[in-house]
Amino acid sequence: MKNICVYCGSSSGRLPAYADGARALAHALVERDIGLVYGGASIGLMGVLADTVLQLGGRVAGVIPQALARKEVAHHGLTELHITHTMHERKTRMAELSDGFIAMPGGIGTFEELFEVWTWAQLGIHAKPVGLLNVAGYYDALTAFLDHAKEEQFLKPQHRSVLIVEPEPVALLDRFAA
Repeated sequence: MKNICVYCGSSSGRLPAYADGARALAHALVERDIGLVYGGASIGLMGVLADTVLQLGGRVAGVIPQALARKEVAHHGLTELHITHTMHERKTRMAELSDGFIAMPGGIGTFEELFEVWTWAQLGIHAKPVGLLNVAGYYDALTAFLDHAKEEQFLKPQHRSVLIVEPEPVALLDRFAA
């Protein structure tokens, strides 16, 4: 794997553990010489993740639509900054640059990006790993709901198993590599 796309919040969230998780993921990526592809902002968990990868000497490609470049404060210190016209172009470009996808704690945008890329895997549009970095149990309720959807036969077991869930970045990247 050369690059992994990480979806995460433009907010840092309530718990310091979320930023700690972003820093731990940054260390794990740089130790494996895996570049970061992310939403291109300098704020929130996105900023913590990108700044840490850069401080450690890693590669960071940010992809941000023009409309969000001011609102989310585009990070201009990246290895690469791609500015797109639309959100659809942003998501497509992020997927093209990436060999796998991780969602960290975040809000609606993070959820939407995760579910879209997971749907693309289900439909055979890509065969790249998709995972949740479940920092401080942030995704416990979601994974319980997904298991419920599987039990209720709205989510096929093979599609549920595509989503890899781990609380630690090293374990998640190990499973990606496998």
